[in-house]
Amino acid sequence: MPVSAARAAAFDILMRVGQQGAYASELLHSAQFRTLSATDHGLATQLTMGVLRWQSALDATLASVSSQNLNRLDPEVLTALRLGLFQMRYLERIPARAAIFESVELAKRARKSSAAPFVNALLRKAQKLSALSNENDPYDATTLSVATAHPFWLVERWIKHFGFDHTRAICNFNQTIPTTAIHLYDPDAEAELLRAGIALNPGALLRDARQVVHGDVTTTSAFASGRVVIQDEASQLVALLVGTGRKILDCCAAPGGKTRLIANRNPESELVAVDLHPHRASLLRRLAGAGNVSIVAADARHLPVIERFDRILADVPCSGTGTLAHNPEIKWRLTTEDLTQLSARQFEILEAAFDRVTSGGRVLYSTCSLEPEENELVVERLLAKFGTAQLVDCRDELRTLQKVGDVVIEDTDSLITGKYLRTISGVHRCEGFFAAILQKN
Repeated sequence: MPVSAARAAAFDILMRVGQQGAYASELLHSAQFRTLSATDHGLATQLTMGVLRWQSALDATLASVSSQNLNRLDPEVLTALRLGLFQMRYLERIPARAAIFESVELAKRARKSSAAPFVNALLRKAQKLSALSNENDPYDATTLSVATAHPFWLVERWIKHFGFDHTRAICNFNQTIPTTAIHLYDPDAEAELLRAGIALNPGALLRDARQVVHGDVTTTSAFASGRVVIQDEASQLVALLVGTGRKILDCCAAPGGKTRLIANRNPESELVAVDLHPHRASLLRRLAGAGNVSIVAADARHLPVIERFDRILADVPCSGTGTLAHNPEIKWRLTTEDLTQLSARQFEILEAAFDRVTSGGRVLYSTCSLEPEENELVVERLLAKFGTAQLVDCRDELRTLQKVGDVVIEDTDSLITGKYLRTISGVHRCEGFFAAILQKN
């Protein structure tokens, strides 16, 4: 009997995530898996993301019933085991016998038939174990790490920077299915979405944002025509903080959500959008959606432009620890060495951007990271190097946006740390973003 389409898709995606460093969310929306029925695509998403979110907890259970070290198992066998256990442990509507049977068949499909009896026996042993109890609240980094399936080193550093309560909120948020946020480019599109059966809530931060309660926005004509786009509210807010200018540069622009929003708010401006990879720059051309945007494929550290810009967005490549609800595989890949390398590259991009801003102009530096190495420390390094750099208080800019009605959250101070913008996933109803505004005197 063939394996179900949803489980086969989840297995293939998890294998590529583990072996090729791919991102599950991108694969789930790729052409290869777009042909799945809505039901199968929904289950494939639930299985893929669930296994990635709870990987350490799944492995701890499997290790407790296995006579073999999990590190010595073939990746195909371990993936089949994780999928089977996740269904038994977290999906009540799927019978255990079905989860076990399909995992055995996945092992056979992956040409690991000799391991099929092992998969069957191990999952049956795991079935007899009670699920880990979370009745008692975690009280330190170790118990929080185990209870929420996060690497200990990340939990420990978050407690140091944000305190235990905020760290618990971050970890719990990362283990949930995140709400889809959208930006309305056409106010009339909201009524169209409602007629299509899409249930919406107001945005948590912004007037033109909505949060999807029910329904698939991507199946609507409003989405197909670009009058509605999927974009986290913190990402939208960063784009709004760029402000207005005659000439604007977006240093690391793909996939183009912020670029489009900036262009939409500055229809008379010249906007140059840069991305390192030609194929991403090509995608950017399709998504930016505005005639006043010029696309350049180049390294933001060595910008191939000689002119100066009034406003520059440096939304730099980062660890993405503020996006773990959408990208749970990051937490199993990231190391402290990665943060050091990313920080060095981020400073080079910020330095290049600051070199291209006009006197009196501003650079907005941003990441979707929670880590100080990628955020405050990069900005402080630039301030120390350039006497012409001044840190602008993001609090004042938020209040200005609030006065004109763009920002609707009342307590804008909750988004501020010092002079920086900081949203914290789980504390705020959005991803974790950081932003700093630097003005050249």
